[in-house]
Amino acid sequence: MSSEKLQKVLARAGLGSRREMEAAIADGRVTVNGKVATLGDRIELRDKVTFDQRPLTLRGADETPRRVLMYNKPEGELCTRKDPEGRRTVFERLPRLKGERWIAIGRLDINTSGLLLFTTDGELANRLMHPSTEVEREYAVRVMGEVTKAQIKQMVEGVMLEDGPARFTDVQEFGGEGINTWFHVVIMEGRNREVRRLWESQGLTVSRLKRVRYGNIFLDKRAKAGEWTELTQAEVDDLATLAGLEARKVPELTPDEKNRWSRDKNKRRPVQGVRRPRSAPKR
Repeated sequence: MSSEKLQKVLARAGLGSRREMEAAIADGRVTVNGKVATLGDRIELRDKVTFDQRPLTLRGADETPRRVLMYNKPEGELCTRKDPEGRRTVFERLPRLKGERWIAIGRLDINTSGLLLFTTDGELANRLMHPSTEVEREYAVRVMGEVTKAQIKQMVEGVMLEDGPARFTDVQEFGGEGINTWFHVVIMEGRNREVRRLWESQGLTVSRLKRVRYGNIFLDKRAKAGEWTELTQAEVDDLATLAGLEARKVPELTPDEKNRWSRDKNKRRPVQGVRRPRSAPKR
């Protein structure tokens, strides 16, 4: 039986991204066969592993359920599992699973709305987020100020930000009124506030930002703001191909899992002080 990196197996189990699992291992939260794990450990599926003192059931890559949700994130929600200030998080809206965990494929900041993908397959999430995969992310952006061709040219050619060079691979104008003009832009990575910072580098301010595409998945009418929908087998297979993984049958959510979310959603808190997002211009 071949061995695999510990963080890879933990991520595949739906406990978080590989980076998060590396941090958990470094913090001493993982044991293998009764001993505290260390970074670099490799394991086999027959090994006994615990995470935060809870025993895990390890699965091979072909045994891991590959579910994917499309979620339409409203402004005002955080991309974190828990918030110390009690603010609403994107995970509160998702269906509750037994023995599995939703992993966000990328993040959006609190003031950004639009497409978020969630999966139970940690390997799929890791590959789609990794810069080497070069997955396109498309955003609808409303910009305050007069935008010149020279500024767009500069952002396409590349700008040096505090954390390294950044650029849009495509910028298309979609019209608007006065100083508020809509654009669609495409980036190939998911660095923190990268879209906003690129516009700010030109002395311009982003007043609205909405992600409308991740890879080959477009945000559509199946999910209104604050709602999710399951991706089809064909859509998940396309994502797997993009990530360099083999296709697998996608299990549908059970009626019980859907009902658990339906009961819970009535208890959710309203978002205070955030206007309801309007639809951005469509392609």
